[in-house]
Amino acid sequence: MELELASGTFLSALFAIVLIDLVLAGDNALVIGLVARDLPKHQQKKVIYWGTAGAIVIRALMAIAVVWLLKIPGFLLAGGIALVWIARQLLSPSADAGADTHGARPAKSLAGAIRTIVIADAVMGVDNVLAIGGAAHGSVLLIVLGLAISVPIIVWGSQLVIKLVDRFPAIVLLGGAVLAWTAYKMIVAEPLLKDWLVANSHARPAIAILAFAISMAPWYAARLPASQRPLVVLLPALLLWWLGFEALSDVMKIEVTYAHGSELADYAMQALRWFGWMPLALAWLAWRTRVRTA
Repeated sequence: MELELASGTFLSALFAIVLIDLVLAGDNALVIGLVARDLPKHQQKKVIYWGTAGAIVIRALMAIAVVWLLKIPGFLLAGGIALVWIARQLLSPSADAGADTHGARPAKSLAGAIRTIVIADAVMGVDNVLAIGGAAHGSVLLIVLGLAISVPIIVWGSQLVIKLVDRFPAIVLLGGAVLAWTAYKMIVAEPLLKDWLVANSHARPAIAILAFAISMAPWYAARLPASQRPLVVLLPALLLWWLGFEALSDVMKIEVTYAHGSELADYAMQALRWFGWMPLALAWLAWRTRVRTA
């Protein structure tokens, strides 16, 4: 279906596509800016332009193949896991981290930067292509305009991210959070997990905790004193432990709240919920200390 250029439907669809690009192309700009931020200045522009070109080419290909791609079992799940890996890489401390690296590991070479950007764009371009395709109502012209509009947004946004990170290093962590959230949304949108997510109400928060904990752990670990670094693992593990008991209570119909307990099994479950994690945590801490001192 092709829309008339001067029609209100065409203009409203174009406006919707501009808004979509402002929101979703920002993800690509964020990735490019974070990846390129510590490259030499003369290479940053190359990364921005090549990364933008890669994003547009990938989106153009996805616009053709996205329906087929979404039929591949596990595609969104794999994409979400890949984004968690990318976020972790961007927030991991480099071996030679100094005052100018903000304690994180951006790309150190032009080829490495472009490779990371292309992988991220391939993963994150799915939502952009689907959103633009839906707003375009089948108009090839609108799809092309949507891709073209995203170019200046990505180029300008990438340059802005680099400048902001130089001035406000904490933005690196916010960028990691955006990638972790995007990864979570992709994973829970996976058709293979649909029935399981419906049947297990606590699965979504558990997946969110895992996505954020795995993605952002390197950033926090690099800044905590050595004695407090186990918290990076222990705190999300404790949240998962409690969520697990909430899920178990739903399946086994056992009460896990003291105020509503009435049978011995209820109280045993409550005791295990509140105190069962302690020996596990102590055993992990002892093993961790032994490995580090070996």
